[in-house]
Amino acid sequence: MAESLEEKTTLEEDTQRGKFLIFSLAQEEYGFEIKYVTEIIGIQEITPVPELPEYIKGVINLRGKIIPVMDVRIRFKKEAREYDDRTCIIVVDINDISVGLVVDRVSEVVTIQDDDIASPPKLNKAFQHKYIKGVGKVSNEVKLLLDIEKLLSQEKVDNLNALE
Repeated sequence: MAESLEEKTTLEEDTQRGKFLIFSLAQEEYGFEIKYVTEIIGIQEITPVPELPEYIKGVINLRGKIIPVMDVRIRFKKEAREYDDRTCIIVVDINDISVGLVVDRVSEVVTIQDDDIASPPKLNKAFQHKYIKGVGKVSNEVKLLLDIEKLLSQEKVDNLNALE
């Protein structure tokens, strides 16, 4: 018996539920839901585009599709570093917008149950966790789980839309 598109979509969402792509920036490990990931590619030539925020490095041509590229390290106000053979571009798709995220390296895909995700700590009222959705506990380690939609929309996705 053939499955409907809705059933297939639900099944896909169920198999991706609780799965997070983990990546590194310096010594910190971050993750976000795997459902947003289209593909992971090695670093390639990025064409700069003038008058965009510093963290938007430019655009790449991925099989004929022009994709804006954001350096997550710079977005998080970390020191820039040279790209190397471990540097990756994670291509994500949010609300029909594809964006490449440059990270130091991709580590793994892990399953984190809802019970193992805590709210970000409330350190002080002036500091807001703009992009942190939660803190995932994996074995004895902690992964900072990002709200990928906020990461991409906080500063105006309009800048990215202008590139498409």
